[in-house]
Amino acid sequence: MKLVKSTLLLAVLGAISANAHADVKVYGKANVSVQSSDEGAGSATEIKSNASRFGFKGSEKLDGGLEVIYKLEFQVDVSDADSKGDSDNITARNQFVGLKGSFGEVVIGRNDTAFKLSQGKVDQFNDLEADVKNLFKGENRLGNTISYKSASFNGFKVLATFVAEDSTDGENGYSGAITYGDSGLKKSKYYVAIAGDSEVKGYDAFRVTGQFKATDALKLGAMYQKQEKVDGTGTADGFLLNAAYGFGKNTFKVQYQTIDFDAVESKDVDGFSVGIDHKLNKSTKLYGFYSTVDEDQGTEEDYLGLGIEYKF
Repeated sequence: MKLVKSTLLLAVLGAISANAHADVKVYGKANVSVQSSDEGAGSATEIKSNASRFGFKGSEKLDGGLEVIYKLEFQVDVSDADSKGDSDNITARNQFVGLKGSFGEVVIGRNDTAFKLSQGKVDQFNDLEADVKNLFKGENRLGNTISYKSASFNGFKVLATFVAEDSTDGENGYSGAITYGDSGLKKSKYYVAIAGDSEVKGYDAFRVTGQFKATDALKLGAMYQKQEKVDGTGTADGFLLNAAYGFGKNTFKVQYQTIDFDAVESKDVDGFSVGIDHKLNKSTKLYGFYSTVDEDQGTEEDYLGLGIEYKF
């Protein structure tokens, strides 16, 4: 039954994209790696689908300088099954509808929070085992949200997310960020962001992110984060440092991440990754990586992988 539902979903969305009056773009990426994973009980060989996805997005002009905008994005596990062994492996990512104008844009639905978006592209191992989300809280994509993104004012942008409590005994959540510069470092050499979460998925958090294009070949990145549970426990602070150096069609990457928990939990976690990307063309790359995560209580995880990513 689940497989039938997935097939019907694809058929309906395909029909929408073929017949809609609005401008519709079909996009996505397939990212698959073969890796050796050792999480403390011995190594195993895995085929990993690293947040492979497809989606539909578009807009339609309205009166008064407005546009209606929408996105329907889905994650798909292109390996045999998901982590639970379920072959019905299509799940929701960002899905929303809203309005865009000179004021910026407001959308309603499921979306990345302002706090999550504030990281820009600083994470050099995004979607892999060393993704920043695996050590830091706040990398949330939530439903029941209203999201605002301002127009650019001399390079500054304001991001805000309201998360509805969705229950009588719940609490509304708030996420906000101020960014400066271009997160892709194509229009400017700097990207800086300050962000905070309040009552978002059980945590309050504060984050400062920066990335700098030192030369045409060298990019440097850093992040500082402080987080705690809404009940005041689980306080922790940590930072991330990384660098990416391009030469020819290759990019060499290195990243260090650490988080230090308070005396109650008394736990420190360190992560280190090194990798290389090789571009075959504008949309395709091969990559290799090694990541290790070490807890001071003795648990160590190691990952070694080779993969391919294709964007369309």
